[in-house]
Amino acid sequence: MVLVLAQMGLLILCGVAWRIIRPGGLDADQTRLVLTTVVFNLLLPGLIISVLWQSKIGLESVKISLFGIAIITFGATITWLLSRLWPIERRQLGAAMLGIAFPNVTYLGLPLLEQTFGPWARSIVIQIDLFAATPMVLTLGVLIARHYGERDRAIQDSILRALLNNPPLWSALGALLLNLNGTPPPVWLEQLLGQLSAAVIPLMLISIGLGLRWNSWRWRNAPLALIVLTLKLAAMPLFGLAFALQLGFRDDTLIALILEAGMPSMLLGVVYCDRYRLDTSFYAMIVALTTLFGMITLPFWHHQLSAGQSPDQQHAAPQSGTLGAYGPIQMITDALHPSC
Repeated sequence: MVLVLAQMGLLILCGVAWRIIRPGGLDADQTRLVLTTVVFNLLLPGLIISVLWQSKIGLESVKISLFGIAIITFGATITWLLSRLWPIERRQLGAAMLGIAFPNVTYLGLPLLEQTFGPWARSIVIQIDLFAATPMVLTLGVLIARHYGERDRAIQDSILRALLNNPPLWSALGALLLNLNGTPPPVWLEQLLGQLSAAVIPLMLISIGLGLRWNSWRWRNAPLALIVLTLKLAAMPLFGLAFALQLGFRDDTLIALILEAGMPSMLLGVVYCDRYRLDTSFYAMIVALTTLFGMITLPFWHHQLSAGQSPDQQHAAPQSGTLGAYGPIQMITDALHPSC
């Protein structure tokens, strides 16, 4: 995984370098907007159709969606509990809650999981994103931003409109209907979708680099940022591990889900902070720090969780089975499943 993250890091650095150099005089935020718009409206729908059309849809899909909803809810809850113990300015609290609750499940999770586990991991990412993260961002995320921010009366938000005006979501619904109907994809369309899918990962990673605002760091925010960092990269995956075990996940599927729970903060939160006048600079600082330290914690989680697998399990597609020994995490799994 270290090699995979190093390769991904180079693409992210390309985005960072663009923000500094500004080739052709193009602003980084404008360039990122163009890239993410193309990915969101064209390339990502192609990838979603390609994956969900031929994926196995069943009870596990429901569990994956439930897992995504649970980790986001847990993130919002522990942030609220933190505010009961630690006095946090209102606008900063809203930014911290968005940063802890919502992980970067797609823009970073998709390339990481696919290159670590193989193409089968795409389905996990897409199901968490479309059936958990996206609905939660457009409902709970908006409610958090409205509650802790300052909404201009001229801004009339419609959660239903945001859900409907969502090409990836519509693509997923269409792909699910074709999947459940047993309709096979035409060869020419399958090839076209494959070409669209191939461009998603590099553009996603470059856009992450374009979105990192390194000039947003403020030393006065360091204590709270350290707490947010700990909750985001440690408490979230630990909760995800406990919950995923209760849902019955094992082997590589379990590891993939824990990595998703431990992903850095989502980039979209910057937009919410700007729109609702939360502490944007603090949120940008959280994104930068969680992305930077995530390059260390994600390999740690992967190593610890895969330590108990046999070599055959580490290179095979996910199967049902026992959990195995996961080093320092064993005491958690023993408490939940003493027979493992």
